[in-house]
Amino acid sequence: MNQIWTEKHRPKSFSEIKGQKEIIKRIKSLVEQKNIPHLFFVGPQGTGKTTTALIIARELFKEHMQENFLELNSSDERGIDVIRVKIKDFARTKSLKEIPFKIILLDECDSLTKDAQQALRRTMETYSNTCRFILSANQSSKIMEPIQSRCAVFRFKPLIKEDINEIIDEIAKKEELKINKNIYNLLYEVSEGDTRRLQNILQSSATLSNEITEDTIYESISLVKPKEIRTIIELALNKKFIESRNLLLNTMLNNGLSGLDVIKQILKEIDGLKISDEKRLYLIDKCGEIEFRITEGADEYIQLECLLANFGK
Repeated sequence: MNQIWTEKHRPKSFSEIKGQKEIIKRIKSLVEQKNIPHLFFVGPQGTGKTTTALIIARELFKEHMQENFLELNSSDERGIDVIRVKIKDFARTKSLKEIPFKIILLDECDSLTKDAQQALRRTMETYSNTCRFILSANQSSKIMEPIQSRCAVFRFKPLIKEDINEIIDEIAKKEELKINKNIYNLLYEVSEGDTRRLQNILQSSATLSNEITEDTIYESISLVKPKEIRTIIELALNKKFIESRNLLLNTMLNNGLSGLDVIKQILKEIDGLKISDEKRLYLIDKCGEIEFRITEGADEYIQLECLLANFGK
């Protein structure tokens, strides 16, 4: 059966989770005591927050997980009615099994409206004896302090290079992929410590060939090789604006890149340029200004031309 690799290779036990060693150690101890508080998992996407929550439920409830565990994605169901109806209906009934409480996972809960968060806070208080909440978010600043204070907070970090390499080794073995060791660095850079992104890149690259190369990776993620971006920057710095602009437009059109994609790649390449620190700061400042304008709705092509013009000053 053809499966999405993010699900196919999702860890099924605490021992299979890569990275987050201290977090897993503490959570495993709570699960062994069969008494967990409300939990708040915060950190970048693809670092194991949802996977950890699923494993907690599986370890506690085993074959009775289905009737004692509710998973909701708050980015889809973010209003107050979800808290009042779905969550309250599930939380108010006590578990009939060995574990005296149920678990509700609210994924991406930083998407909840303020009214929904207020209702959630009251629900967490009212049904704390019969239900435990696991909240998962990318940004803790979007969750009100009274909710955070009711939870044990665990901060997940992007995976380090060694952990990413282990995941690549495991997937390569299971899926019979040929991956040269020098490709490992590239996979770590483009995945940015995000396990889900890494798995998606490998799966889409594997549809082209079971041998993962630099070309198949760049094709699958719709980015251009750093050399092309660097050439665009160097032409602009040398005041060859027309050549730089034409190369940029061709690169964007041929690879289907957005303006924000280009700016992110330009920022990465600025670090490696042999220029003064003062000039580097100026270029980074201009990238930030142009990114803000694009996110506010300005025309990305005009803004990127403006960026290149500024590089030539």
